[in-house]
Amino acid sequence: MRVLIKPMVILAVTLCCTIAFTLFSRPKSSLVTKSDTMARSFILWLHGLGDSGPANEPIKTLFTSREFRNTKWSFPSAPDSPVTCNYGYVMSSWFDIHEIPVTAESPKDESSLLKAVQKVHAMIDKEIGAGTDADNVFVCGFSQGGALTLASVLLYPKTLGGGAVFSGWVPFNSSIVGQITQEAKKTPILWLHGMADRTVLFEAGQAGPPFLEQAGISSEFKAYPGLGHSINNEELQYLESWIKARLRTTS
Repeated sequence: MRVLIKPMVILAVTLCCTIAFTLFSRPKSSLVTKSDTMARSFILWLHGLGDSGPANEPIKTLFTSREFRNTKWSFPSAPDSPVTCNYGYVMSSWFDIHEIPVTAESPKDESSLLKAVQKVHAMIDKEIGAGTDADNVFVCGFSQGGALTLASVLLYPKTLGGGAVFSGWVPFNSSIVGQITQEAKKTPILWLHGMADRTVLFEAGQAGPPFLEQAGISSEFKAYPGLGHSINNEELQYLESWIKARLRTTS
């Protein structure tokens, strides 16, 4: 399917504007003086196609609850790679995408996807090796980063705290399902998608939970009417509460 490069730029700009809006529109909470009771936690955020990690860092300032005072955030940037849907144009990309809009039937490039999964697993392994419990590791991602989030948490051999998919899709075929361990199937999955998305069609996101259910994996799906290919304040607020409810304490 013919796609110009310009929509990719708009995609990244839209997301950055959304982050800026939520940053300045959300009221600040009061400072908490009581001592921390939370264990160390880790949130890894994976950006979308053509975006960068630093551009998404304002997201962490929205998580003001004291439960996140011992949270380490990571916003890595994808390497620059040729992208098929943009006629081989080199841009920041976790893995190759063959067509946009992404539909439930879009072709999957599992080879480049699995290489990206290995990189994400290396980041998770490093953090767990530094002392963070796997139950307090959360991977979140938008669009292409959301698809990579799903693959990364399901193919990780341990149960993680959770994986949150924003406007993503299932980037692999049923043949990979056999590689998912029973421990990985216990990792909570949160899936959020705008119903007005014209880049990763709502049908692509909506097809995810039934696909997972057939593999014995449960997930929570939330649809947002009127939301296009972007992240809004309501989604991020829900993500905060969703992660907070799953964080382990030291007490």
